[in-house]
Amino acid sequence: METIRLFDAAMDTNFKSFALIKNADIRQDRNGKDYLALTFQDRSGILDGKLWGMTDADAEKFQVGRVVYLYGRRELFNGQPQFRIEQMRLADQHEPNDPLLYMPEGPMTKEEMQKEIEETLADFQLLEIQQVVRYILDEVGDDFYYYPAAKKHHHAFVGGLAYHTVSMLALAKAIQKLYPILNADLLYAGVILHDIAKTSELSDPLSGNYTVQGNLLGHISLVAEKLSLAIQALGLDQTSEELMLLKHMVLAHHGKKEYGSPVTPHVLEAEVLHRIDDLDASMYMVSAALEKTAPGEFSAYIPGMDGRPFYRPKLDQD
Repeated sequence: METIRLFDAAMDTNFKSFALIKNADIRQDRNGKDYLALTFQDRSGILDGKLWGMTDADAEKFQVGRVVYLYGRRELFNGQPQFRIEQMRLADQHEPNDPLLYMPEGPMTKEEMQKEIEETLADFQLLEIQQVVRYILDEVGDDFYYYPAAKKHHHAFVGGLAYHTVSMLALAKAIQKLYPILNADLLYAGVILHDIAKTSELSDPLSGNYTVQGNLLGHISLVAEKLSLAIQALGLDQTSEELMLLKHMVLAHHGKKEYGSPVTPHVLEAEVLHRIDDLDASMYMVSAALEKTAPGEFSAYIPGMDGRPFYRPKLDQD
């Protein structure tokens, strides 16, 4: 039996595959026994699986960022696709064990995304905001173009952070053209910076693990800190209205306090930033689920969309 990708296998059919361990958490079942909750990834998608009756040696071996050989089946459990593990071991040196082989690729190159960001910045009229954005981009460097936008739900691939940003810029430019009351510089700067501290919140582009500061502070607090330090380093006024507005943009971009924002949007551009951030993430999650769904059927439940399944119309066959 040849190895195939996780989502190339027919449902409820045994198959062999190589995959990257994206997440690995030790949990307890209802009887108090430890098991390993795993998330496997290859370029076809992400599947959760559970290793029952795990040992200390299993926990030591099967860690995030390692490639494993799997034998088992893809099935549905409570509406969610999962991998039933029958055999699992680490990939050896003669097998495809490079984690990069299992990371989804974005639709744009680093150079294409960088060009879009630079061309947008070049047109800024508010020079203090332009200075601050350039300073932070230079500080973050290439990490901005290699990190994912999220650990699991949306744009969770190498370069996903920059691609999410560029997609949002396209939305922001279309909306600003329709509603010229919006200040373009403020809106576009908020788009570029809103998630940039994911490079500090996440440990690396591959594993998606959180850093200590990521767990303790979160990317919203971290980007606000980056803004304050950039303003100080550039010798600018922390109380300048345009810079306070920019800080408000990033602090409010989750829209509600219960979603992690310390403040809610009180500036029109901040409200638009929140809406397009949510729209772009939602479009990605639903589109990714529908790609794995046959026309005329419902997708698996999508955790990032309140657990809702989405229907793929038969019109998609045309």
